[in-house]
Amino acid sequence: MIVVAGEALIDLVPQTRGDALAPLLPARGGGPYNTAVALARLGSDVAFCSRLSTDAFGESLVDRLRREGVDTGLLQRGPEPTTLAVASVGADGSAGYRFYAEGTADRLFRVPDGLPAATRALSFGTCSLVLEPGASAYEELMRREADRGRFVALDPNVRAGLIPDADAYRRRFEGWLRHVTLLKLSEEDADWLGGDERAWAEAGPVAVVVTRGAAGMTVLTRDGKEFSVPGEEVEVVDTIGAGDTVNAALLHALSERGLLSADALGRLGRRGWDEVLGYAARAAAVTCSRAGAEPPHAREL
Repeated sequence: MIVVAGEALIDLVPQTRGDALAPLLPARGGGPYNTAVALARLGSDVAFCSRLSTDAFGESLVDRLRREGVDTGLLQRGPEPTTLAVASVGADGSAGYRFYAEGTADRLFRVPDGLPAATRALSFGTCSLVLEPGASAYEELMRREADRGRFVALDPNVRAGLIPDADAYRRRFEGWLRHVTLLKLSEEDADWLGGDERAWAEAGPVAVVVTRGAAGMTVLTRDGKEFSVPGEEVEVVDTIGAGDTVNAALLHALSERGLLSADALGRLGRRGWDEVLGYAARAAAVTCSRAGAEPPHAREL
């Protein structure tokens, strides 16, 4: 089982680009939530670990998890409202967000006493590692499970508008790296965080995967190797959820090959990385070819 820990929220997506007063369509989202759904669609055994509201939005979020086949046994519930994110989509399909997260349910996440015995890996990222007091709880869970030898994946998926002190966040990010097995981030995230991917690989992760949009993606390994694959050509509708799909596809491909351990991942060579990265690129292309965070099912790949 892969456990995805982090927030779930409602994206409010304008139906007309460039119109500030266009009707907003609610869609289930949040980086970790999208990752969990994508893993389930690809065929992984996955559980979602978060705190969700008991309001109508929260019920809708839980309902989709169950319909997609995501285990909900680790969910915490509360009466606080669901986080909202108002999206804006550019002419090239890129998405930006404004968040409404004060006093919301996912900020009150508590560290669970334990995880299912079948847990092989955990995935963290996005707003859940920014918004307190939940951020410290997720960080504690990350450190505890890394100390127990579990594979930890991190996708910071930076939302700069939520970060009040950029330098403090960058220092915190660097502190996470010694607990991380696989770091995945976009080129834009890497630039915002300081852009030293090689130093990050040397700080703890066995591998650092950097996505570069249409240019594909690159992996840098702890032992100094570097491999890249090109992007898949596709007509982009929008990029919502594409990075989350990459995150899920990487974890699924590694799981299918029995590589969810630091030692096994460290032995992966060029051929293996070409297969894993290529699979993630194809999955992301499918997501970009349709509106919203709609990751592919395994049969589509």
